[in-house]
Amino acid sequence: MTDAAAQQTAVGPRRIETVNELTPQTADAVLALIEDAAAADGQAAVSEQGRIHLRGGAREGVRHLLVEADGTLVGYAQLEDTDPVEAPAAEMVIHPDHRIQGHGRALGHALLAASGKRLRVWAHGGHPAARHLAGLLGLALFRELRQMRRPLDGAVEGAGGPPLAEPVLPEGVTVRPFVPGQDDAAWLAVNAAAFAHHPEQGSLTQRDLDDRMAEPWFDPAGFFLAFRGDRLAGFHWTKVHAQQGLGEVYVLGIRPEEQGGGLGRALTLIGLRHLARDRALPTAMLYVDADNAPAVAVYERLGFTTHEVDLMYRTES
Repeated sequence: MTDAAAQQTAVGPRRIETVNELTPQTADAVLALIEDAAAADGQAAVSEQGRIHLRGGAREGVRHLLVEADGTLVGYAQLEDTDPVEAPAAEMVIHPDHRIQGHGRALGHALLAASGKRLRVWAHGGHPAARHLAGLLGLALFRELRQMRRPLDGAVEGAGGPPLAEPVLPEGVTVRPFVPGQDDAAWLAVNAAAFAHHPEQGSLTQRDLDDRMAEPWFDPAGFFLAFRGDRLAGFHWTKVHAQQGLGEVYVLGIRPEEQGGGLGRALTLIGLRHLARDRALPTAMLYVDADNAPAVAVYERLGFTTHEVDLMYRTES
């Protein structure tokens, strides 16, 4: 944290500070706040990427807003302004013990001011309080991200339902696990091409990949790469949420010229069978945009149903 990066707004006993970098102690306090709120709400208000951005120093386009009341950290927001087209995106949370005191509204107005009144805000879980706050801030619903789940118990052996089919790869395609340090550049290139329409995922850099590989959950054995000859054609990166007993279709990407040939379905099945058989997880989950009807239909045919939704709101202008 640097003095030049800090801005402060005081409202009675409340203070909102904007910084470009968090100290390790402040990062720990923010993570504890996020965990306390998640225990009350049933879902973390700050995404995995947002939590990664709490550590490791300053990051281009990322700012942190800290809300203190009577010397206590009561709220946090993260503002990311890295998309060259879309408005800055934010996530925010107020500690459960300090809600209904105007902190959320004050933090929302601080985000509007910091973004030049061009703002997108995630409401993970779509709670009514978040919808109410969005209305107070003049934000309109813009995007719906579905979390879908399906049972995995017995899905490989056929003892439970729905069963997982055997994957059928397109002719000439082979699959092997990701090798850190060897496959980084090829994966980043295919990820960027596959998600060119999706700025949050498609803009990942080597630093972003390194951050994720440093996380305790990272397991290259569950990161599947599909090759046509020596050329990377697609991938399925799975993730395990051990405490929740969940396996996740974390990222599934297909090189544009390989799309439509069945590779996506085959990689999905390979990853799901790994989570069910090799990791013995009872449930699989994934995230998909509600307006991506073809993808939703594919996942529904694979036995997934909507579990909950995340909503994004934005300014009208």
